[in-house]
Amino acid sequence: MPRAPVLRITRFTVMATLQAARARRLGLAEGPALSWGLNRAIFFAAAKRGFGGSSGVPAGSAGASDRKGAVYTLGSDEAYTDPDAPELRFAIGGETQTPEAFQRQVAARFGSPANFEKAWAEAMEIVRGFDETTLGSPRGFYADVYKPRRDALVQKWSLEFLGQEAALPPSRGARRAPPRPT
Repeated sequence: MPRAPVLRITRFTVMATLQAARARRLGLAEGPALSWGLNRAIFFAAAKRGFGGSSGVPAGSAGASDRKGAVYTLGSDEAYTDPDAPELRFAIGGETQTPEAFQRQVAARFGSPANFEKAWAEAMEIVRGFDETTLGSPRGFYADVYKPRRDALVQKWSLEFLGQEAALPPSRGARRAPPRPT
């Protein structure tokens, strides 16, 4: 029996959505853009974990099975393609990211297609505010587009689409409140 999608908007969800909007703005068609968005979100999640993998091949890097694909360059960012896919699709760690996987792993977290469409429109509006140089640079995209908005979008989209407040991780270096006396 298929599992119900997790209705929780996270930084991963925001990264995938903004990366897909970035790719769309930089000229990819919708299917490849969704593949790119999921691919880059997986890459950054693996980078955050330190690329730990049990196979000896870093989970977020190009593995042997990825190397049969060509390197695709979007701006100055790169990802491996799946040469066996009928259309442009990106692969990481031996797995191809498809628009259907994006729908399951990202869009479904918004609770309904209409909610995701609203978030998608907002993401497209956000990337329209940046030039192609910023969007084409992995560092520029991360520092100028994603990072300043990630937590605000997690909170906003969680409240707007799911009616719940997001429990965000504390910022690095942020102090936690001392425990309340009982």
